[in-house]
Amino acid sequence: MTFQSDSNLLDPDSRSASDSCPTEFSDVWSWWRNQMPVTERWAYFDHAAVAPLSEPASDMMRSFIDTASQHGDVYWLDWSERINQLRSQFAELTHCEPDEVALVPNTTAGINLIAEGFPFERGDSVVVPEGEFPSNRFPWLNQKHRGVEVKTVPRRDHGEVHVDDLINAIDSSTRLIAVSWVGYATGFRIDLDDLVGRAHQRGVLVLLDAIQGLGMYPLNVQTCDVDFVAADGHKWMLGPEGAGIAIVRRRHLPTLHCCTVGWGSVKQSHAFSGAAFDLADDASRFEGGSANMPGLMAFSASVDMFLAVRRQHGPSAIQERVLERASTLRRMLLEAGAELTYALPDSAVHHSSIVNFRVPRMTPADFRARGIDQGVVVSCRGDGIRASVHVYNNDEDLKRLVDLV
Repeated sequence: MTFQSDSNLLDPDSRSASDSCPTEFSDVWSWWRNQMPVTERWAYFDHAAVAPLSEPASDMMRSFIDTASQHGDVYWLDWSERINQLRSQFAELTHCEPDEVALVPNTTAGINLIAEGFPFERGDSVVVPEGEFPSNRFPWLNQKHRGVEVKTVPRRDHGEVHVDDLINAIDSSTRLIAVSWVGYATGFRIDLDDLVGRAHQRGVLVLLDAIQGLGMYPLNVQTCDVDFVAADGHKWMLGPEGAGIAIVRRRHLPTLHCCTVGWGSVKQSHAFSGAAFDLADDASRFEGGSANMPGLMAFSASVDMFLAVRRQHGPSAIQERVLERASTLRRMLLEAGAELTYALPDSAVHHSSIVNFRVPRMTPADFRARGIDQGVVVSCRGDGIRASVHVYNNDEDLKRLVDLV
């Protein structure tokens, strides 16, 4: 019996996101909102923690479950082809090459891939800002057994990370700077172009923890020549947990050691009985075993929405929208009597869609609990309340949060 792949098994909606994305800029965000089932109940402002699944992502996961339960592995090659689309999608999103993209479980795995495989020598050092999320601290501290020193650079007031401070921490031992694009608690966004350019002038590489920025802000690795990028899709990109990407620039592939290898790491990856230990020439060499098929397929479905908007309205459209939403929320919070915990720098290059604030006479934990009761979702981070605003959050969402204040 011969089976033919049914495209509906992998894509319940035969229209692509590009086909359905409105040409009018003002209509785009309503279109996007209609693809977020969470909006039926919640004013959701916790994208910097775990985002709600987009409808394309959730539909893809349901489709996978139905197909796997009814057909087993009959359509495995179709699944594999779909997750491989992520390489091309991120090549379009970041202007890297498809063969520079590795499919990884999460940001932590991507950073460890670099930290464990980097050709450190005893006496080398890594520069890391103070207050980084543990995923961008522990992998470097774990290199102590190799004789690697971690230089922790203090943050400025309100958690700002200044490029001058990172560059001034470089000495003859420094091999790499590892930094978050956007601070997870403060929302401060580093000037990545400035950092990468000045670090490379000193012969130092840059790893970007992009989990709080990827998809929201334009990244062109051809003009901002960052060496390594790690992120996953369960925050701003509205995908499931357990599905992410790492970008390893082609020039570093020969020197980055593969610490975990398996059948998927080699050139003839499906020649199980006769496969030679001949590592793939591209970043897939870091994908040793079976992939999270449903997670990566769902991630890919969600990325389609981001690419559709970029194709229709340009690479800065999402950034413009999300920064406007965050700016509007800050103004409304101040008018309602909240206190912002962080005064934004004048330069918009440092702005993000994370808003941290306090409510007088109320703890962040109490505010979050009361918010859940009222259908408003925020986080507690640092010593304040964190609201992380997405492009689909409309005026009514903002008002629900401000009314709670």
